[in-house]
Amino acid sequence: MSGDLFDHAADTGGDALKPLAERMRPQRLDAFVGQSEVVGEGTLLYRAIREDRLFSMILWGPPGCGKTTLARIVAKETRARFIEFSAVLSGVRQIRAVIEEAREEMRLRRRRTILFVDEIHRFNKAQQDAFLPHVESGRILLIGSTTENPSFEIIPALMSRCRVIRLHRLTPEEIAEVLRRALSDSERGLASISLTLDEDALLLLVQLSDGDARAALNALEAVAAMYATDNTAAAPVSLSAETLQKVLQRKALLHDKAGESHFNLISALHKSLRDSDPDGALYWLARMLAAGEDPLYILRRMVRFASEDVGNADPAALRVAMDATEAFRFLGPPEGELAVAQAALYLATAPKSNSVYRAYDAVCRAVQTSGSLPVPLHLRNAPTRLMKAFGYGKGYQYAHDDPNAVVSQEHLPPELKGRRFYRPTDRGYEKAVRRRLEFWSQLKHGAIDDKKQKPF
Repeated sequence: MSGDLFDHAADTGGDALKPLAERMRPQRLDAFVGQSEVVGEGTLLYRAIREDRLFSMILWGPPGCGKTTLARIVAKETRARFIEFSAVLSGVRQIRAVIEEAREEMRLRRRRTILFVDEIHRFNKAQQDAFLPHVESGRILLIGSTTENPSFEIIPALMSRCRVIRLHRLTPEEIAEVLRRALSDSERGLASISLTLDEDALLLLVQLSDGDARAALNALEAVAAMYATDNTAAAPVSLSAETLQKVLQRKALLHDKAGESHFNLISALHKSLRDSDPDGALYWLARMLAAGEDPLYILRRMVRFASEDVGNADPAALRVAMDATEAFRFLGPPEGELAVAQAALYLATAPKSNSVYRAYDAVCRAVQTSGSLPVPLHLRNAPTRLMKAFGYGKGYQYAHDDPNAVVSQEHLPPELKGRRFYRPTDRGYEKAVRRRLEFWSQLKHGAIDDKKQKPF
């Protein structure tokens, strides 16, 4: 068997040489930190693990949220054989080998095989296809982990055979709990080196990790390496936030006396933009940049803001935000920060509309409740005689045959006929869009006789 595949139960040695983040992985479900809505007592996954009634699943979440840890806990708390598989290092040949092992395991020992595929989104379509018959037959239970949206990275056939479990970034309280455990654990953690962090230092480490438990433990291990001593009886060393900053060479986010956090700052920036206050937006932007915040994080939020809070009231807002992103990537700090400020001022002073956000939210809910409604026949292409015989494309009206390029035909499924999702405001460019839509509606309903009349 290739070194890419290994039975997890056999890998038990050399714990002292493993990174702290690896050593501190919880071994039991009741020791797992966070994700209570997924693995908390009474949840579907909790009961499936406890009762050994598992199903194939895709664990989707950001780095350091517990995907691999959860998969390994499944291995320990069920009777199935567990094989860990790297999508980065393995291919179809290795997949076939592990499937054959799973077949033998079932035949000889009547024991199922859990195959954990880390970074499953890195597998191409052919590699993912190789799992399908074996997942469907139950020969293997597939647990895939991914940081990418499975809707775009996992083939539909495999998605339909797996339950998607969404994991979220850990909260500051949960990251703090992970760090405290590492500091107090004498067997797997750092209790033996007599290192403690004061509350400000702990808070700083929590903030720098940004919800990533692995990043938090790696940073803690880096600090511990500088203060470790062979003399376990030495007086405890307590590190302050200032010392921690020097060791990690990272600047902390700024805090006022009330303990304002990273999320308070981005919230203040977002609300200043939404409320069309350029001075407030510029102030909070400068605060975040001075605190060492990643400008690309701010720009990602601004790009989202351009669609969510400005939308079609000023379609150029999205272009400005994207241009600022490219300018910053090209120039880097500090020169590129001026482009970020320019974009913030543009967004703050642009007309506001959340019509795009509300329209998309409404249509997503409609899709969720109405299911996979078929495309009306008149909207389907008919490239073959058979399709024409079945009425594909029948009755379709070509818009360009009309003087205003407007035809009276329904484009939603019959079950949703007449529904309106997009309702533009009368602010900015959307005022023209609204007037145009109203004019087209009158044309479609015969309220305007002059076909050559223009809406503006």
